[in-house]
Amino acid sequence: MASTHQDNDVVFEVNANGWAPSGAATALSLHDEDPARLPTAGVGHGRKPSGRYVLAAGRAGEEDGLRQAITPPGALKPRVTYRVVGWISVAAAGEEVAEEDGRGHPVRVSIRVDGGSCGVVDGGAVCGQPDRWAEIKGAFRLREKPGSAAVHVHGAPAGVDVKVMDLRIIATDRKARFRHLKDKTDKVRMRDVVLKLGLGGAPGASVRVVQLDNGFPLGSCINGEVIQNPAFVDFFTNHMDWAVFENELKWYWTEAQRGQLNYGDADRLLDFCDRTGKPARGHCIFWAVDDDVQQWVKDIGGDRDQLMAAVQARIQSLLTRYAGRFPHYDVNNEMLHGRFFRDRLGDDVAALMFREAAWLDPGAALFVNDFNVECGNDPNATPDKYIDLIRGLQRGGAQVGGIGLQGHVTNPVGEVICDALDRLSAATGLPVWITELDVGEPDEALRADDLEVVLREAYAHPAVQGVVLWGFMQGHMWRQDAALVNADGTVNDAGQRFIELRREWTSDARGRLDGDGYFKFRGFHGTYVAQVTTAAGKMLKAFTVDKGDAPLVLDMMDM
Repeated sequence: MASTHQDNDVVFEVNANGWAPSGAATALSLHDEDPARLPTAGVGHGRKPSGRYVLAAGRAGEEDGLRQAITPPGALKPRVTYRVVGWISVAAAGEEVAEEDGRGHPVRVSIRVDGGSCGVVDGGAVCGQPDRWAEIKGAFRLREKPGSAAVHVHGAPAGVDVKVMDLRIIATDRKARFRHLKDKTDKVRMRDVVLKLGLGGAPGASVRVVQLDNGFPLGSCINGEVIQNPAFVDFFTNHMDWAVFENELKWYWTEAQRGQLNYGDADRLLDFCDRTGKPARGHCIFWAVDDDVQQWVKDIGGDRDQLMAAVQARIQSLLTRYAGRFPHYDVNNEMLHGRFFRDRLGDDVAALMFREAAWLDPGAALFVNDFNVECGNDPNATPDKYIDLIRGLQRGGAQVGGIGLQGHVTNPVGEVICDALDRLSAATGLPVWITELDVGEPDEALRADDLEVVLREAYAHPAVQGVVLWGFMQGHMWRQDAALVNADGTVNDAGQRFIELRREWTSDARGRLDGDGYFKFRGFHGTYVAQVTTAAGKMLKAFTVDKGDAPLVLDMMDM
């Protein structure tokens, strides 16, 4: 993928000789990497790695590592989103420090700020692997002008040596990135369309083309409370295409007490979706994180047979009741961050969940779903780890139908999101949905900018098939600094940006037939109606613009 930054966007480039040790026992040394082991240029780097790295050895704790002042002191500006790029590796100093299950060790980059209230700002994290370079892809933004700032690399357990190469801080260039994304969008989401009226019929006749629906759905989560709120329902009905239930389909909701099933709340939400004409995602059949498993399931977790019987009963109950009603299911939510069922029933149980769900509802696309994969700041949720998870499921016979990226993001960086999408789609060939998007930022203007970054990246990427927000109304969201609509029903800056993007991605064409009876336009994928008005009257034609490289040619006389 081409980089969209220029060298003058680089705010700070670490000096290999300028590092200082952090921690009384930490010792630093400079080394040259074997050229055969150097990584290729990564996201946002735009240049080959230098091969010169610093080794931090003798670390006595997770906060120990290496630090360097960011110069000049005023280099970092408030309200600017910065990317942190570079390469990290680790080396165990002793046999007592073992790499856990081949997963490596977390290494973090922090920005330590003096002056103002920022303190320590997360600049990204990677899973450091011995004898392999991992790319750091962090992002941060300061709310106030700092007096001084420094980069701090740390995080791995005591006794693990940390290697750092070519660390840089780069100011994002939104305008350049958006120009690139608009070009991608034109190729990925649009197609030439030709309307013709017989053999040279009625040249000069007026033509009006209106797009009714976009082929790229945008949606939101709903719950039993918000569908009673007229302002919520109004915005949802007018601006959303899909729904997902916030909690009402989760196992802890439908069976809080063993054997006492409650599907009434989910049924009411399905009725609402039917009335408003919105398909709904099925979220979720299981949840892999221990803290999100109801107590009675935890209580029987030590009895393998009882737990397996409960799992089978859950799948049977849910999937037979709602067969054909949910086009998607998140099968075992957040498996990169939780192992409740796999730890008690074996790794094969995850694929079994997929197999059973596919048998009971063969028309539903079955998704994996997890968070932080697109952010570059969570060593537990890298694209490569997600790919490994998916491949393991497929080896077990799971019909994985799609990849869910939740999208609970802060300070989004476009190139990092795109890189994650590229890796996932290239390795798996599966469609991707952004399933739970909320962009947290107290400043509404910045929130609008951040939301636009994620939506443009998703819309421009060919693997992404839809985006679902994790709510949009203040007071009715998990993250209160991510709202698009205020509590009083007014639409804030982020909501206006959302509406503007929907309008930008909707085609509206008008004109006249040329001398040969043709009318040409380029339109976004979706459903349309065209009206041609001649001296003899009006003709209407409904049609769909879908993917295709060749122009879509439609005969208005072919009704």
